[in-house]
Amino acid sequence: MPTVSQRFVSHRAGAASGRALDPSAPVVLMVSGGADSTALLVMACTSKLDIMDGRGPARIARERIHVLHVNHHLRGEASDADEEHVRGLCERYGVPLCVEHASFTELNGQNLEAAAREVRYAAARRYVRELCQEARCPRTAARIVTAHTASDRAETFFMNAIKGAGPAGLSSIPRRRNIIVRPLIDLTHEELCRYLEVAGIAWREDESNQDTSYLRNYVRHRVIPVACERNENLARNVGAACDILGDEDAFMAHLAATALRSCTRRQQEGLVVLDAARVAAAEVAIARRMVRLAVKQLDAEARLEMRHVESILRCVAAGEGSLTLPGNIDARIEFGTLALRTASAREHLVAGWIAVPGRMPLANGAVLEASLERIPAGTDAVALAREAASSPASGSVAYVDAAALGYAERDLVRLKESGRSLPAESLGARLWVDAPAPGDLLCPLGMHGRSKKLSDLLGEEQVPVAERPLVPVVRTAPGGSVVWVGGIRLDDRFKCTAASKVLVKLVIHPQDLAL
Repeated sequence: MPTVSQRFVSHRAGAASGRALDPSAPVVLMVSGGADSTALLVMACTSKLDIMDGRGPARIARERIHVLHVNHHLRGEASDADEEHVRGLCERYGVPLCVEHASFTELNGQNLEAAAREVRYAAARRYVRELCQEARCPRTAARIVTAHTASDRAETFFMNAIKGAGPAGLSSIPRRRNIIVRPLIDLTHEELCRYLEVAGIAWREDESNQDTSYLRNYVRHRVIPVACERNENLARNVGAACDILGDEDAFMAHLAATALRSCTRRQQEGLVVLDAARVAAAEVAIARRMVRLAVKQLDAEARLEMRHVESILRCVAAGEGSLTLPGNIDARIEFGTLALRTASAREHLVAGWIAVPGRMPLANGAVLEASLERIPAGTDAVALAREAASSPASGSVAYVDAAALGYAERDLVRLKESGRSLPAESLGARLWVDAPAPGDLLCPLGMHGRSKKLSDLLGEEQVPVAERPLVPVVRTAPGGSVVWVGGIRLDDRFKCTAASKVLVKLVIHPQDLAL
């Protein structure tokens, strides 16, 4: 997301200030043999191109240029003829060629065009990695150069509009994405064909480009010509719109990422917990992106549709509800949070709220139960807690001072005496349960208020590293203070005292006692 200075500063000033990248880093041209990529190779070897390395339009040193051709073997002898054409061009201009061979036995739900594109870019990344290792330069200094044109950009814009894309899709093909650059993006396919005709250089034609059963070809041969009847500069005008949409989409993505970080209450493998109130208070445009980003953190391949995002936001606004998203991700509103969990995370230690009173299943078939105990007058709360914790028949038990958790005695007593006729959530009577996380600290009971890393405590208790993710950690809230490390140690800040009047009793029932 460039600033005004970065976007419009003169290239000469950029180079003078030392921002130009390593001039020896490899430049990989992706050449299929068609008109656009043939023109790219010729221009790279004979004229100036802007590969966005801080120098502006400039000649690329011949020793930097490498050509990659991917033979997909989709058109039989024609595919092999494409490869031979590219070999001839590389021999003519004296540049090295790498040929990759691909096959498409399994598409995994992708269409053929998308699968072929993925193969090409994967091959380009591998080739760049190898070249950078040989040149001993960082990959960020290298460039992968494609021959996308203004015509391609306009076609992609209409394709995505037909499919109902949002701002990211309507931004179409970007000028640059990381080390991938497209220096021909302001030229049309027709202009490049005329350039090759004047130079007397042949190119290959792919007969499948005439098949309008493919969406791109339909747009190219049926939609674009009609639109050009009203505006012969269509490709450039659409390209200008794509630049604007791309910049604004990048800015919105930055705002959404910042907003997501500010309202994330808990994040671990397979789990993201957001403050539902903050999501509800966000502008709809930002909230939609926050939801998509959060789901992407759990599963980069999950394909959310607009209806999924809107359903989540509807639940957030209502303060309740749950649904299953693509990728079998569970989205659930509970106690003021939006919790997103993957299927694998749900199979292990359950992370979520437990109402007080209430029960929650844990790993290995165990169950965590929370209940309320009112201390009768004259009863020693501390002695009661010690006796219960030392009883081998009662399972793992901890007594927590409800007042230390911030719960009002009057409301908790009403809740207990009502037989749960009052909703626990209306009183805020709940605790968060999940697994140990990096950086967790607590003040273990018996250490007189001194803090200790949870990882150190688990080590002292000889809990195997492989079993630590199964240890239930009871907290005040997602990412909040540790109250009890289940079955191991209570936090000193929440212990019973002689002044305790209402206790929260936490019990872990083993599998055979869970029922």
